[in-house]
Amino acid sequence: MVNPERDIQPFVVNLTGINSNMLKNAPKFYEVAKRIVEITEDCIIVAHNSSFDYRILKTEFKRLGFPFKRKTLCTVELSKQLIPDMASYSLGKLTRALGIPMSDRHRANGDAMATVKLFKMLLSKDLDKVIVKDAIKVEQKSKMAPNLNSIIEEMPSDTGVYYIHNSEGDIIYIGKSNNIRKRIIQHFTGTNSKSKKIQRLVNTVTYEKTGSELAALLKESAEIKKNKPIFNRALRRTIFTHALYSSIDDNGYINLSIDKSNREETPITTFSTRASGKHFLFKAVEEYNLCQKLTGLYQTKTSCFKFDVKECQGACINEEPIDLYNKKVTSLIEKYTYNSKNILIIDKGRAIEEKSVFLIENGIFKGMGFFDLNHQINNKKILSSLITPMDNDRDTQHIIQSYMRRNKRLKIIDLNNN
Repeated sequence: MVNPERDIQPFVVNLTGINSNMLKNAPKFYEVAKRIVEITEDCIIVAHNSSFDYRILKTEFKRLGFPFKRKTLCTVELSKQLIPDMASYSLGKLTRALGIPMSDRHRANGDAMATVKLFKMLLSKDLDKVIVKDAIKVEQKSKMAPNLNSIIEEMPSDTGVYYIHNSEGDIIYIGKSNNIRKRIIQHFTGTNSKSKKIQRLVNTVTYEKTGSELAALLKESAEIKKNKPIFNRALRRTIFTHALYSSIDDNGYINLSIDKSNREETPITTFSTRASGKHFLFKAVEEYNLCQKLTGLYQTKTSCFKFDVKECQGACINEEPIDLYNKKVTSLIEKYTYNSKNILIIDKGRAIEEKSVFLIENGIFKGMGFFDLNHQINNKKILSSLITPMDNDRDTQHIIQSYMRRNKRLKIIDLNNN
């Protein structure tokens, strides 16, 4: 125990069971500081969520005027990398799931011994030597202004949307990231013209965690339109330049093609470049056994290359039955578009016990929200109370279609079947 020389906050008492009375006779930090320096010298600090523990140590040493600097390893980050798909990465739940015994929860000895056992397990699983080669963090000497450093210290390493404000409180830039803290560091250390202007004008940074990247993308787009920050002016003009369209040829076959996304027809899905659209089509031809000629990938007046090597059923020369071929194309279209559909898209939430939900009715995006895992999400009354309405514009459609295409493990609930 260490006496922090201040009252313990109620939520910490509830979490740890440690109250102020228990710390009255404990040593103060300055009394144990020398010993901490001695036992950590030339060592790597291993901790579960090491950035938190290390920040506390640095802050306390800073108050004593001592520059404390050590290498660190985080068993949370390592566990996510080496033991993926666990329900929770909190120390208690993770060790329980892995069968690691734990005693004296939220006490130095109990937590430390559990972390040692977890770390040994991670070392044995680390066949590629990620821990030795990549995971050790060395604190770099900062070249940033002190005010920028203090802003970074407050940033979370979570997915969400962040807002950069000037001294008047005006929002000058809005962005999204899967790691807000890392992205803000990039802004504050960047050397391009925009980064330097932001560094000169920034006063504070606020943020909103979303958990889901899709939620962050949609919120970023909506917030930029609403606030029109000075450093977002050029954004979103050409993010989705090309799209996948379908048409029926003279023989009755459904043809697919990549074209510029400013056509009047509703696209099946959209792409940031023509090349990415072509790449998608090549994969689709393989997956659905389609014809290269009827997807615009092989220019010919006769049979396509795939037919010549017996990998196409002959739609290019009218040999494959029209209904069979069109059925394959329709299944592809069904998978990658939400036109006229009534669906819920379920994605990550801001916490382990939470999920994000996105509502689409008759092919129109209605809004998004968050729900507890215990809720019956397909109950219409509950759903309407959870959803925050959002605009259904062209950018929104592009974002959702692209995200659905890139994230094949998304949970989709068909509301017509409920």
